Amino acid sequence: MNSPEIAALLTQFLQTRSPALREQLTLASVPLVHYLLGRMGISQETSPDYEDLAHQGLLGLLEAIDHFDPRFNTRFSTYASLRIRGKVLDYLRAADWMPRSARKRTRLVQTAIAALWAENRHEPTESEIASRLGLDAAEVEQALCDSNRILLSLDALQDTDREADTPLHERIADEAQTNPSQTLEAETLVQALEASLHSLPQRQQLVLALYYNEELTFKEIGKTLHITESRVCQLHARAILSLKAMMKHDEPL
Repeated sequence: MNSPEIAALLTQFLQTRSPALREQLTLASVPLVHYLLGRMGISQETSPDYEDLAHQGLLGLLEAIDHFDPRFNTRFSTYASLRIRGKVLDYLRAADWMPRSARKRTRLVQTAIAALWAENRHEPTESEIASRLGLDAAEVEQALCDSNRILLSLDALQDTDREADTPLHERIADEAQTNPSQTLEAETLVQALEASLHSLPQRQQLVLALYYNEELTFKEIGKTLHITESRVCQLHARAILSLKAMMKHDEPL
């Protein structure tokens, strides 16, 4: 994403603030917007509001171009990604895009996965989830895909209903001054996460590896594994919800 072309345009723009260079830099960076939307599970095939979300991403890109300051030694692509994602997320929250019934069903599926895992000590099947909630398989599959749209991430494995929870990367971040208790907590958390990851079905582990390590979009993962983008969406949600259930179950009281 940080190609020589973009780097050269950015350098020239920062020196001149030329409107023409701003336009060139924007056009050259448009693929970053579509890439990030794909990483968020938003595609033209699965999202009827894709064009609106892409427009929001472009607004975030323009803000990044106008406010980027190289003195902070931050890569432009990193800074722009934050601005683009933030703009898209703000739009989704403000639009309240998910119907109340769908949001409720998604929460029910998340709760059911956590409860069934705690009771049976293994990942529940989709039929077990459906039976628990009195839903059919199609409704469970749709709820799993919707779970990705409410921003399920490996970075936020804690209970999202508790505002006091902080993202995982903040809990295991490397602080300038070492605190022994925080170091131990971080090491324990990482070990627990590794153990939980290894307990997932191999296909789910592969989806997480391709998504977080290789940084592929759901569509790209689907092509790699020869499955539909919708199925990748479901596998990702199942993996994250299972990890969340396991991590929550193992938390000290």
